[in-house]
Amino acid sequence: MTGQTIAFWVLAATGASSALAVVLSRNVFRAALSLVVCFLAVAGLFVVLYADFLAAVQVLIYVGAIAVLIIMAIMLTREVERGNTTGRLVWPALFATTAFIAISVWAMLNTDWPVTTTPPLDTTTSALGNMLFDQAGMVLILEVAALMIVATIVGAVSIVKEK
Repeated sequence: MTGQTIAFWVLAATGASSALAVVLSRNVFRAALSLVVCFLAVAGLFVVLYADFLAAVQVLIYVGAIAVLIIMAIMLTREVERGNTTGRLVWPALFATTAFIAISVWAMLNTDWPVTTTPPLDTTTSALGNMLFDQAGMVLILEVAALMIVATIVGAVSIVKEK
């Protein structure tokens, strides 16, 4: 077994177990932290599969933005200690999940997956970086988007503080 295969299976097991922790956890804050671990495991899988740009986007957008937003929303919620309430849709959700897994396994087993043994020689990250940050790039647009996100967070915190 190569190191890449071992890394793949460790990251896959980490991602699957943290996804189960998200679903099965009664504490919402711990579920959100498990979601962060799941996102990081998926980013690691992208690295193992030579998808460097997708790994960077996974870390920046999902771990850096969405997970932090979810954790911030949980921390601003008053009744976090109550946890998840039991619902009446447990059996339909279990049926839908089982059907989805069965269809996914059937599709994976019946698909001809091409396998290459050599990594790609060119990376997409350097080409996209040059497009974003060269003289005619979009660095101003990127900075304006960051300022808009900061303004939104400050506005949300000020609205919550008033209540």
